Amino acid sequence: MIRIIALLILVIPGMGGVLGIKLIRDALFGVVHPLFPNFVVELIAGILLFLIGFGFVGGFIFYRDRKRNNVQPRFRKKGGNS
Repeated sequence: MIRIIALLILVIPGMGGVLGIKLIRDALFGVVHPLFPNFVVELIAGILLFLIGFGFVGGFIFYRDRKRNNVQPRFRKKGGNS
């Protein structure tokens, strides 16, 4: 059950990132959704969703690898054995 919850915690921001890419693409090709008043707002919303979604997933992977000591020496925690 815990693994399913962890998967959902990763999938939801990932889907937000994918939606951000779609909004960026639609703004560049001139498709305005009814939720947004113009292209600029849609483009900014898409960029924010993309950065937040994939930043969250990337941060989670980095945190997991850092905890397992699978990163370069410059990214390892200094001091402590935890």
